[in-house]
Amino acid sequence: MGGCFSDVRGGKQAVGGAQQRPINYDEDCNDAVDCFNKSQGAVPLFTPLELSFSASNLIDRDFTSKSDPMVVVYANKGYGDHEELGRTEVVLNNLNPSWIEKVRVAYHFEFVQPLLFRVYDVDAKYHNVNVKTLDLKNQEFLGEGTCALSEIVTKRSRSLTLNLNDDSGRLGGRRNLGTLTVHAEEFSASKSVVEIKFRCSRLENKDLFSKSDPFLRISRMVETGGCVPICKTEVVDNNLNPTWKSLCLSMQQIGSKDNPLVIECFDFNSNGEHVLIGKLQKSVADLEKLYKEKSCINFVIPPSSRHSHEKLSKGLLFVDHFCEKEQPSFIDYISSGFELNFMVAVDFTASNLDPSRTDSLHYIDPSGRLNSYQQAIMQVGEVIQFYDTDKRFPAWGFGARIYGGDRGAVTAVSHCFNMDETPTGFEVQGVEGIMSAYSSALRKVSLFGPTLFGKVVNRAAEMASQSLSEHNNKYFVLLIITDGILSDLQETIDALVRASDLPLSIMIVGVGNADFKQMEILDADNGHPLRSSTGCLAARDIVQFVPMREMNGQRISVVQSLLEELPGQFLSYMRNKGIKPLSPFHSKPHAF
Repeated sequence: MGGCFSDVRGGKQAVGGAQQRPINYDEDCNDAVDCFNKSQGAVPLFTPLELSFSASNLIDRDFTSKSDPMVVVYANKGYGDHEELGRTEVVLNNLNPSWIEKVRVAYHFEFVQPLLFRVYDVDAKYHNVNVKTLDLKNQEFLGEGTCALSEIVTKRSRSLTLNLNDDSGRLGGRRNLGTLTVHAEEFSASKSVVEIKFRCSRLENKDLFSKSDPFLRISRMVETGGCVPICKTEVVDNNLNPTWKSLCLSMQQIGSKDNPLVIECFDFNSNGEHVLIGKLQKSVADLEKLYKEKSCINFVIPPSSRHSHEKLSKGLLFVDHFCEKEQPSFIDYISSGFELNFMVAVDFTASNLDPSRTDSLHYIDPSGRLNSYQQAIMQVGEVIQFYDTDKRFPAWGFGARIYGGDRGAVTAVSHCFNMDETPTGFEVQGVEGIMSAYSSALRKVSLFGPTLFGKVVNRAAEMASQSLSEHNNKYFVLLIITDGILSDLQETIDALVRASDLPLSIMIVGVGNADFKQMEILDADNGHPLRSSTGCLAARDIVQFVPMREMNGQRISVVQSLLEELPGQFLSYMRNKGIKPLSPFHSKPHAF
């Protein structure tokens, strides 16, 4: 049976084929650090590896279904200290999972590198949460295993199977917890990608009262004869002639154009027991030939026993689109002269409480301790400011009445005002200027409400739109910091859909203890694109939301969680618009 590879509710979303975000190896490899080290004459003394995982016979800790396992990888630093290196996605309802998401590690020949692998059953209520932000204390422990990295790479198959145990005593010393197999492959950040779109027809129906809900799983054959899953498509409901969204596969994923790939078609079942409709084995070169010849190929049905033979299925696989190309990286764009223009919008609604109160989210501590708004401004601003040459940032507030006039009269509520108090001078100098304007605004406004994002988003979109005709090498990043529930959700969605075709990303930080379910809708990480009131779909996902309370004590900071999607959003815009990095002799970008 097929595994369900997804960290979102229902497991119906695509994984590993650049459906949710473009392939962007800069985020993990950190080209910026590498470039700096090389400029200083430092050569990296390690080999980058990717670890992939599969498990067998995991214990079942769910009552009405099977465990939903996830692997967490740690480096053993000695004296009981462990540093988390990465996490896989969650596989739903599966005691014999194969994970798609890889964990990257740096292999040092000269060091012994002890690794710890822990497997967790992720509670169903967290299936729509980014795995990187999951609090592991709220998940059920399934077992752990340890080894040195050298034990894996010295195996001829570069695979090592570990018996999971309960050395930590969390399961009362229980035995027979199953096994975890770890496979290592050398990583190379190739920029060559293959964009491919699959279609099927005449698939066999595996459902009794409706039609099958098919999806494709693609695996790469490795030298030892086994398979490593590299991606899966989304699920197309109730359809025997499905067409899936395009996949974007890197050469790192497929190995080479001649490397055999196993393509399996499954009928999705929510209990994780997906039914195989058919499978076939073809290389990328074979798939390219199918596309050029406008041909198709039958799936085969594997033999049900040792004494039977495989059967030819009536189901057909077509390649509707095939394109091989080089994709510039985020660093390619930035180093050629593209800039990130930072903007900030702060929530001044009354739900934050009077700034003079010590329990107010806007309270300015005389000791210098930063409140949540100040923390978000500092942490995000300090990272993005280096990508903006003039370091002049628009700084807005919303949801307040502003004192003005000779007698300090209070104006109507404004949902987009300049924090530096001047009607025209909306930009401030540097992160320090934002912090100063914020503190000054608290003394000159009356907190009011309601919480409206629409005007701020529209103002940022106006600036991004204006830049298209002036400086095409600018990409805008709006940080919204808020404590409350939106009163203009549909208006905000409409504004975001309109802005999704502009060079703009929006990061939202939630402070305080409010219910932020609306923000998760705006984030659209559940695989459902935003839809405007007129029925228009967002061109791409431009929002990333992080509640600050869930980041406290976690392995990644607010800024890491916020910025992890930014390079991908930047690249999706540039690639959708066909914009290349700047050449040394041009001040404006040119199309692909």
